[in-house]
Amino acid sequence: MKHWIRKAAVSTALVATVMLTGPASAQGDGIYVPNLSYRTGPFASTGTPLMNGQRDYITMLNERDGGLNGTKLVYDECETGYNTEKGVECYEKTKANAVVTQPWSTGITLQVLPKSNVDNIPILAPGYGFSAMADGKVFQWAYNPPSSYWDGAYMILQDISGGDLSTLNGKKIAFLHLDHPFGKEPLPLLEKLSAEHGFELVPIPVGLTEMQNQSAQWLQIRRERPDNVIMWGWGAMNAGAMTEAAKTKYPMDQFYGVWWSGHDGDLKLIGDQGKGYRSISWSVPNSDSALMQDIKKHVIDAGKSQINQGEGEFDSVFYQRGVMISLILVEGIRAAQEEFDTQNPNAEQVRWGLENIKLDEARLAELGAEGMLVPFSTSCADHTGHGGGWILEWDGSKFVKASDLLKADRDVIRPLEEEKAKEYAEANSPWPVNEECSM
Repeated sequence: MKHWIRKAAVSTALVATVMLTGPASAQGDGIYVPNLSYRTGPFASTGTPLMNGQRDYITMLNERDGGLNGTKLVYDECETGYNTEKGVECYEKTKANAVVTQPWSTGITLQVLPKSNVDNIPILAPGYGFSAMADGKVFQWAYNPPSSYWDGAYMILQDISGGDLSTLNGKKIAFLHLDHPFGKEPLPLLEKLSAEHGFELVPIPVGLTEMQNQSAQWLQIRRERPDNVIMWGWGAMNAGAMTEAAKTKYPMDQFYGVWWSGHDGDLKLIGDQGKGYRSISWSVPNSDSALMQDIKKHVIDAGKSQINQGEGEFDSVFYQRGVMISLILVEGIRAAQEEFDTQNPNAEQVRWGLENIKLDEARLAELGAEGMLVPFSTSCADHTGHGGGWILEWDGSKFVKASDLLKADRDVIRPLEEEKAKEYAEANSPWPVNEECSM
């Protein structure tokens, strides 16, 4: 009965939306899925392959299958240059017909987050955004699967410590990070773990104007002589850090990065000098997979892609991660189609779909993406899934998988999620919560 009531409520909400603003998502030309992209600016080198991968997965479904269960997916980009103000403008421009918004910046996500309760449009931020968005009770419209930044930071420490964080006692870890909401996001967890396990955390911020010239930061690293450096970098910052690390001969096997700091192009700048560098990742490229071969056949070879084939983009971590991101989105939309028996789910229904994703190993194999994405599932209470990640290691020419699946300790991270979610709700009171959900 409760399930039937939910369906009825969603149907009523759809009717109200149509009466007030016209069709919000049931467009005659398909399901509208906008992306707040950044193919320009200091982060273009990383943003471009990600957007190309997202676009090409959608194009492949439209070309191969005629869309999703017979309904075309309308992929659209609004260029932000990774600028928060432009990102909010793009959100406002695209929200009228959108069934989802993809902010593509932690800063933009934080600005859009309060709007989600008003506009009733789900936010999909795979592997980025505010880590506490995992708490579905508080953040009913926000999703950051398959792993959060706090998951990523914990998993890196797992690998550094050999699985026992107590062995970090007495060590010094430098945290080289972009001086931006994205770069600061792991600090609450890292500070907590530093206090608990007795390692010294040395935060080293990199300003937006310092990304390509980090001589001051690496001078500090040489002076501090840390046991490890963890990098939370993006775009031009990554290339700048790789160049400085090679120049100063910092031991690459002691240098780790978040998944956005594992871009092939950055490491190719230093080639063999980067051998041993490690990045946590919730995706692994596999160009021979059935899925990627379908993209090659229906999109790349058909001349319908924007990728630079001469640069090896098709085989890259970021291009294929973009493919995985659209795969996650489409599985949420597919769940909504099936649950509500509609070809054109609205934003409210897609919200339900995103919290009922089940991408286990069997489903990934069915999609032709076996081993390319960490298995995970979402729920009303858990909007991240916490699927874990693998370590990718640079072998001098490419990234290779260098670990078994790692998973963060939920007993450590869950209380922090609840604490920060509660703080956010109180700071933005009145903030609606879903009492039916609990962590």
